[in-house]
Amino acid sequence: MAAAAPPGIDPREFLRAITEDTCDLLSNLEGVRLALATPIPGLDDLTWPGTHVIDAASASAAFDALAGLATAPGAEAAVITADAPDLPPLLIAKLFRALGRAKVAYAPADGGGLVALAARLPLPGWAAGIDPDAPAAGVRLRKAAPDRPDVAKTPGWHRLRTPADLHHLDPALEGWDATRALLSGHPLPR
Repeated sequence: MAAAAPPGIDPREFLRAITEDTCDLLSNLEGVRLALATPIPGLDDLTWPGTHVIDAASASAAFDALAGLATAPGAEAAVITADAPDLPPLLIAKLFRALGRAKVAYAPADGGGLVALAARLPLPGWAAGIDPDAPAAGVRLRKAAPDRPDVAKTPGWHRLRTPADLHHLDPALEGWDATRALLSGHPLPR
């Protein structure tokens, strides 16, 4: 994620800004309990007090930890990549809606990989090991599923993986305040 930092912006500060924006986005969703899953220490101050911070280096590890935090049978969880600070809340809602008919739902990322992965807990074994950064992650999920209806694809979104991806940020969209503040004075690449 730090690779997306434009010249002149500290990669660690860029990571903190996009993570903060993603956490803010998720913490404002009604009926959603936020947990921050990251292998990077020092990001726990970006969340509200009482937010679970999970040391997880993969989506599967995050789902395992989230299953341990679930307080009700049939709980659902979503893992959202931190490099989508302007992800519309409606797209997250569509992931959870898709879980009404599927065991796993995903939102593809422009350019490959996933921007989000949602599942009924615990994560089905056939979905374990899916890497949201893998270019064909959605295809792999569909191939691994025992039945076609077990996986639902929802609308996708962009991720900020390179400085050139910053052109996707729409100044007219609400949100991504920390990223916007950090980038102020640095023109977005076109």
